[in-house]
Amino acid sequence: MRIFKNANFPFVKMRMIIYIISGILVLGSILLVLTKGMNWSIDFTSGVSASINLKAADPNTPLLNVATLRKVLTQNGYPEAEIQNIGDPANAYFLIKIKNQSGEEEVTSEVKDHLLGIIHQYLPEYVAGRDLQSEVVEEIYVVGPKVGGELRNQATLAVIIALILMVIYVWFRFELTFGVMAILALFHDVRIVIGAFSLTGKEMTVQILAALLIIVGYSINNTIVIFDRIREDLVVYRKDPLPVIFNRAINQTLSRTSITSITTLFSALALYFFGGTVIHDFAFAMLLGVIVGTFSSVFLSSNLVLDVFTLTKKEKQSVQKLTKKK
Repeated sequence: MRIFKNANFPFVKMRMIIYIISGILVLGSILLVLTKGMNWSIDFTSGVSASINLKAADPNTPLLNVATLRKVLTQNGYPEAEIQNIGDPANAYFLIKIKNQSGEEEVTSEVKDHLLGIIHQYLPEYVAGRDLQSEVVEEIYVVGPKVGGELRNQATLAVIIALILMVIYVWFRFELTFGVMAILALFHDVRIVIGAFSLTGKEMTVQILAALLIIVGYSINNTIVIFDRIREDLVVYRKDPLPVIFNRAINQTLSRTSITSITTLFSALALYFFGGTVIHDFAFAMLLGVIVGTFSSVFLSSNLVLDVFTLTKKEKQSVQKLTKKK
């Protein structure tokens, strides 16, 4: 199946416009993070996360909603608590997250005990006749400041190691310039997604970190397909100018890239609209990542390689090394 037959779009000629657009997006993302910051989840800071079933045993008791629960927590010292209705609202199943603002280990444990006390004292009709520890509180965990800080450092290290390994892989498979430019394009993708989370105030969780790593893998896969075609065309059309070869290769792989992106986009859309609130932010990250990753693979990475070849005036040496590896 081919969406674009005999495509001949001027990807190389329009690269300066693409650089400007990408530069604005990346710079905007960096400024957003510096000025607005990130909404780190308790996984990376510290706090308490509790999954609580507050469906009353008595069927005559009014259904508890998010607004009422938020009012109770606000009146008892937790106006910053994040509350989500999980699943059908009729089941009164809530996810409550309370961040530790002080940064002290002991305070986090106190928050857990205080939260359970508030539920028992101020919502008695919803816990009456039910065991608080097993039937009401279905899951609760505490993350201390030390653990949260270590997890954030490990997450950053994981992303850095993944990028370094990709540079090495692309370097050996193609040429160093291809590896470095591919990583610049990946940085572009991740940076824009992070900026979107800063702009919207969405929570940065471990699941979002996983989404970022998936986006990196997805984007590099699309980029390598284009790089492969460039290498093949450098052998077949060795007498043509490099801009012509690069542009032809991008157009030749456009159908494959588009089909892959569209099918992945459909899956992400299904998760976004039908996956529920628990994976809503994950699906949002995947949606944005697929769009940005496709954009960088088609418009950015190969054009960056071409410009580096031109600026360093080592086109012939680089092409010779590249074609020998085929």
